[in-house]
Amino acid sequence: MDVAGDPQSKAFGLAAEFDSASQLFHAAEKIRDAGYKKFDVFSPFPIHGMDDAMGLKRSLLGKLIFFGGLTGFLTAVGLTFIPSSIIYPLIVMGKPTNLYTVPAFFPIIFELTILFSAFTAVFGMLIMNGLPRLHHPMFNWERFKKVSDDKFFCVIEARDPKFAERDVKDFLQSLGGQNITRVHGD
Repeated sequence: MDVAGDPQSKAFGLAAEFDSASQLFHAAEKIRDAGYKKFDVFSPFPIHGMDDAMGLKRSLLGKLIFFGGLTGFLTAVGLTFIPSSIIYPLIVMGKPTNLYTVPAFFPIIFELTILFSAFTAVFGMLIMNGLPRLHHPMFNWERFKKVSDDKFFCVIEARDPKFAERDVKDFLQSLGGQNITRVHGD
């Protein structure tokens, strides 16, 4: 078994190399069915259906973006409607100071809704993905450089409750994994 990284450091997990996207896809299904929760796959291109094959749930990001947009909407309404209609209701040239003034504030309301949604999307995605992360333990493995070219990889992380190095190695071999390697963490 090849060793990636410093052998004295803590193991990140066991990684295996696959020759095709379909092999990786079926391996992910079998890893999910075996009960592993902390594993990841890497490929040079997106593989349709991989989220389902890995057993990933729908992202929480859409709901966060909705609430970010709602916050922007309410902020804009508060910043425009409350001062002009409640705090300082000035009647200028017969213009109303009630809900009929809202059309004048549509651009501000729209822009703040979009702005807050965009910021929530960007920062929510960064936080949920654990970014910025300057170095991933998989980069310690020399063969992993092929992931952006023509190879497919899977890693079962050592933090998985079911992780037992010998059992995981045998399991990855049974799935057709090649060059099974113990990848060390940072």
